Amino acid sequence: MRTRPSLTSSLRSPNLLPYDPTIAGVVFDFDGTLTQPGALDFPAMRKEIGCPHDGDILVHLRNLPASQQARAETIIQAMEMTAAERSVPNEGAETVIRELRKRGVKLAILTRNSRAAFDCALKRFSRISAADFAIILTRDEARRDKPHPDGVVQAAVEMGVPCDKIVVVGDFSYDIEAGHAAGAATAFLPPLPSATTRIAPTVRLTRLNQLLDVFF
Repeated sequence: MRTRPSLTSSLRSPNLLPYDPTIAGVVFDFDGTLTQPGALDFPAMRKEIGCPHDGDILVHLRNLPASQQARAETIIQAMEMTAAERSVPNEGAETVIRELRKRGVKLAILTRNSRAAFDCALKRFSRISAADFAIILTRDEARRDKPHPDGVVQAAVEMGVPCDKIVVVGDFSYDIEAGHAAGAATAFLPPLPSATTRIAPTVRLTRLNQLLDVFF
Protein backbone atom coordinates (compact mmCIF):
# COMPACT_ATOMS: atom_id res chain seq x y z
CA MET A 1 0.00 0.00 0.00
CA ARG A 2 1.31 3.45 -0.90
CA THR A 3 2.18 5.57 2.12
CA ARG A 4 0.19 8.78 2.17
CA PRO A 5 2.28 11.92 2.59
CA SER A 6 1.51 14.06 5.61
CA LEU A 7 0.22 17.59 5.21
CA THR A 8 3.17 19.94 5.09
CA SER A 9 3.17 23.33 6.77
CA SER A 10 3.09 24.99 3.36
CA LEU A 11 -0.18 23.28 2.43
CA ARG A 12 -2.07 22.72 5.64
CA SER A 13 -4.15 25.46 7.25
CA PRO A 14 -3.10 26.19 10.84
CA ASN A 15 -5.00 24.85 13.85
CA LEU A 16 -6.82 22.13 11.91
CA LEU A 17 -6.91 18.43 12.66
CA PRO A 18 -5.17 16.15 10.15
CA TYR A 19 -7.30 15.24 7.15
CA ASP A 20 -9.22 11.98 7.02
CA PRO A 21 -7.08 9.58 4.96
CA THR A 22 -10.16 7.77 3.66
CA ILE A 23 -11.35 10.45 1.22
CA ALA A 24 -13.43 8.66 -1.41
CA GLY A 25 -15.00 11.50 -3.39
CA VAL A 26 -14.11 14.91 -4.81
CA VAL A 27 -16.50 17.75 -5.62
CA PHE A 28 -14.84 20.17 -8.03
CA ASP A 29 -15.79 23.72 -8.79
CA PHE A 30 -15.44 24.35 -12.52
CA ASP A 31 -14.59 27.92 -13.59
CA GLY A 32 -11.16 28.88 -12.28
CA THR A 33 -10.60 25.43 -10.82
CA LEU A 34 -10.76 22.93 -13.67
CA THR A 35 -10.47 25.82 -16.13
CA GLN A 36 -7.88 28.57 -15.97
CA PRO A 37 -9.06 31.59 -13.97
CA GLY A 38 -9.81 34.93 -15.56
CA ALA A 39 -12.03 33.99 -18.50
CA LEU A 40 -15.12 35.53 -16.89
CA ASP A 41 -14.94 39.21 -15.94
CA PHE A 42 -17.07 39.37 -12.79
CA PRO A 43 -16.53 43.12 -12.13
CA ALA A 44 -17.75 43.87 -15.66
CA MET A 45 -20.74 41.58 -15.18
CA ARG A 46 -21.67 43.31 -11.91
CA LYS A 47 -21.43 46.70 -13.60
CA GLU A 48 -23.60 45.59 -16.52
CA ILE A 49 -26.44 44.37 -14.29
CA GLY A 50 -26.12 47.04 -11.60
CA CYS A 51 -24.87 44.70 -8.89
CA PRO A 52 -22.75 46.22 -6.07
CA HIS A 53 -19.02 45.59 -6.54
CA ASP A 54 -18.95 43.14 -3.62
CA GLY A 55 -22.43 41.71 -4.19
CA ASP A 56 -23.47 38.16 -5.02
CA ILE A 57 -24.47 38.25 -8.69
CA LEU A 58 -27.05 35.45 -8.49
CA VAL A 59 -28.65 36.85 -5.33
CA HIS A 60 -28.80 40.27 -6.97
CA LEU A 61 -30.39 38.75 -10.08
CA ARG A 62 -33.12 36.99 -8.11
CA ASN A 63 -33.90 40.11 -6.09
CA LEU A 64 -34.41 42.31 -9.15
CA PRO A 65 -37.93 43.35 -10.14
CA ALA A 66 -39.41 41.07 -12.77
CA SER A 67 -39.19 43.88 -15.32
CA GLN A 68 -35.38 43.98 -14.95
CA GLN A 69 -34.65 40.34 -14.26
CA ALA A 70 -34.97 39.03 -17.82
CA ARG A 71 -32.56 41.64 -19.19
CA ALA A 72 -30.00 40.96 -16.45
CA GLU A 73 -30.24 37.21 -16.99
CA THR A 74 -29.67 37.66 -20.72
CA ILE A 75 -26.54 39.72 -20.01
CA ILE A 76 -25.20 37.13 -17.56
CA GLN A 77 -25.81 34.24 -19.94
CA ALA A 78 -24.20 36.06 -22.86
CA MET A 79 -21.08 36.91 -20.84
CA GLU A 80 -20.87 33.34 -19.52
CA MET A 81 -21.07 31.90 -23.02
CA THR A 82 -18.38 34.26 -24.30
CA ALA A 83 -16.11 33.22 -21.43
CA ALA A 84 -16.89 29.53 -21.98
CA GLU A 85 -15.93 29.75 -25.64
CA ARG A 86 -12.47 31.07 -24.77
CA SER A 87 -11.86 29.03 -21.62
CA VAL A 88 -8.99 26.53 -21.45
CA PRO A 89 -8.31 23.63 -19.08
CA ASN A 90 -6.35 24.52 -15.98
CA GLU A 91 -2.82 23.17 -15.69
CA GLY A 92 -2.96 19.52 -14.69
CA ALA A 93 -6.77 19.38 -14.57
CA GLU A 94 -7.24 16.56 -17.05
CA THR A 95 -4.37 14.54 -15.59
CA VAL A 96 -5.80 14.88 -12.07
CA ILE A 97 -9.28 13.80 -13.18
CA ARG A 98 -7.95 10.79 -15.08
CA GLU A 99 -5.73 9.74 -12.17
CA LEU A 100 -8.54 10.01 -9.63
CA ARG A 101 -10.78 7.95 -11.89
CA LYS A 102 -8.03 5.34 -12.18
CA ARG A 103 -7.86 5.16 -8.38
CA GLY A 104 -11.61 4.63 -8.09
CA VAL A 105 -12.39 8.01 -6.54
CA LYS A 106 -15.94 9.28 -7.17
CA LEU A 107 -16.10 12.70 -8.84
CA ALA A 108 -18.66 15.49 -9.11
CA ILE A 109 -18.82 19.07 -10.37
CA LEU A 110 -20.69 21.83 -8.55
CA THR A 111 -20.73 25.18 -10.34
CA ARG A 112 -22.73 28.40 -10.16
CA ASN A 113 -22.45 28.63 -13.94
CA SER A 114 -25.36 27.84 -16.27
CA ARG A 115 -25.63 24.40 -17.84
CA ALA A 116 -25.27 25.82 -21.35
CA ALA A 117 -22.04 27.64 -20.48
CA PHE A 118 -20.67 24.61 -18.65
CA ASP A 119 -21.39 22.29 -21.58
CA CYS A 120 -19.69 24.74 -23.94
CA ALA A 121 -16.58 25.04 -21.75
CA LEU A 122 -16.32 21.29 -21.21
CA LYS A 123 -15.89 20.87 -24.97
CA ARG A 124 -12.57 22.69 -24.59
CA PHE A 125 -11.21 19.62 -22.78
CA SER A 126 -9.80 16.83 -24.93
CA ARG A 127 -9.16 14.07 -22.36
CA ILE A 128 -12.18 14.22 -20.04
CA SER A 129 -15.94 14.37 -20.54
CA ALA A 130 -19.19 14.51 -18.59
CA ALA A 131 -19.02 10.71 -18.29
CA ASP A 132 -16.09 11.07 -15.86
CA PHE A 133 -18.39 12.56 -13.20
CA ALA A 134 -21.06 10.87 -11.13
CA ILE A 135 -23.07 14.09 -11.16
CA ILE A 136 -22.75 17.59 -12.60
CA LEU A 137 -24.69 20.31 -10.80
CA THR A 138 -24.90 23.73 -12.41
CA ARG A 139 -27.15 26.49 -11.09
CA ASP A 140 -29.86 24.99 -13.28
CA GLU A 141 -29.82 21.71 -11.31
CA ALA A 142 -28.55 22.54 -7.80
CA ARG A 143 -31.26 23.09 -5.20
CA ARG A 144 -29.42 26.12 -3.82
CA ASP A 145 -26.24 27.81 -5.00
CA LYS A 146 -22.93 27.88 -3.16
CA PRO A 147 -22.13 28.97 -0.47
CA HIS A 148 -25.15 26.95 0.68
CA PRO A 149 -24.08 23.33 1.29
CA ASP A 150 -27.08 21.75 -0.47
CA GLY A 151 -25.12 21.15 -3.68
CA VAL A 152 -22.32 19.36 -1.84
CA VAL A 153 -24.84 17.17 0.00
CA GLN A 154 -26.70 16.46 -3.25
CA ALA A 155 -23.44 15.47 -4.94
CA ALA A 156 -22.49 13.25 -1.99
CA VAL A 157 -25.78 11.37 -2.26
CA GLU A 158 -25.33 10.82 -6.00
CA MET A 159 -21.74 9.64 -5.51
CA GLY A 160 -22.75 7.37 -2.65
CA VAL A 161 -20.05 8.87 -0.44
CA PRO A 162 -20.64 10.47 3.01
CA CYS A 163 -19.82 14.16 3.20
CA ASP A 164 -17.03 13.53 5.72
CA LYS A 165 -15.28 11.36 3.12
CA ILE A 166 -15.35 14.11 0.47
CA VAL A 167 -13.04 17.00 -0.38
CA VAL A 168 -14.47 20.11 -2.06
CA VAL A 169 -12.00 21.86 -4.37
CA GLY A 170 -12.45 25.43 -5.55
CA ASP A 171 -10.92 28.81 -6.23
CA PHE A 172 -13.35 31.01 -4.30
CA SER A 173 -14.53 31.44 -0.73
CA TYR A 174 -18.01 30.13 -1.59
CA ASP A 175 -16.53 26.71 -2.44
CA ILE A 176 -14.81 26.47 0.92
CA GLU A 177 -17.87 27.73 2.81
CA ALA A 178 -20.15 25.20 1.11
CA GLY A 179 -17.79 22.31 1.76
CA HIS A 180 -17.22 23.29 5.38
CA ALA A 181 -20.96 23.64 6.05
CA ALA A 182 -21.55 20.18 4.57
CA GLY A 183 -18.89 18.63 6.81
CA ALA A 184 -16.43 17.94 3.99
CA ALA A 185 -12.71 18.61 3.76
CA THR A 186 -11.82 21.58 1.56
CA ALA A 187 -8.98 22.50 -0.79
CA PHE A 188 -8.54 26.12 -1.87
CA LEU A 189 -6.83 26.80 -5.21
CA PRO A 190 -6.41 30.59 -5.12
CA PRO A 191 -6.49 32.46 -8.43
CA LEU A 192 -3.93 34.88 -6.96
CA PRO A 193 -1.44 34.39 -4.12
CA SER A 194 -3.21 37.12 -2.14
CA ALA A 195 -6.67 35.52 -2.40
CA THR A 196 -8.33 34.59 0.89
CA THR A 197 -11.43 32.78 2.13
CA ARG A 198 -13.87 33.61 4.93
CA ILE A 199 -13.36 30.16 6.46
CA ALA A 200 -9.93 28.52 6.58
CA PRO A 201 -9.70 25.63 4.10
CA THR A 202 -8.34 22.26 5.11
CA VAL A 203 -5.52 22.83 2.62
CA ARG A 204 -4.38 25.66 0.39
CA LEU A 205 -2.97 24.47 -2.93
CA THR A 206 -0.67 26.24 -5.36
CA ARG A 207 -1.23 23.70 -8.15
CA LEU A 208 -4.18 21.43 -8.79
CA ASN A 209 -2.04 18.29 -8.97
CA GLN A 210 -1.05 18.78 -5.31
CA LEU A 211 -4.49 17.39 -4.54
CA LEU A 212 -3.20 13.91 -5.36
CA ASP A 213 -0.25 14.18 -2.99
CA VAL A 214 -2.21 15.66 -0.10
CA PHE A 215 -5.35 13.52 -0.06
CA PHE A 216 -4.59 10.42 -2.12
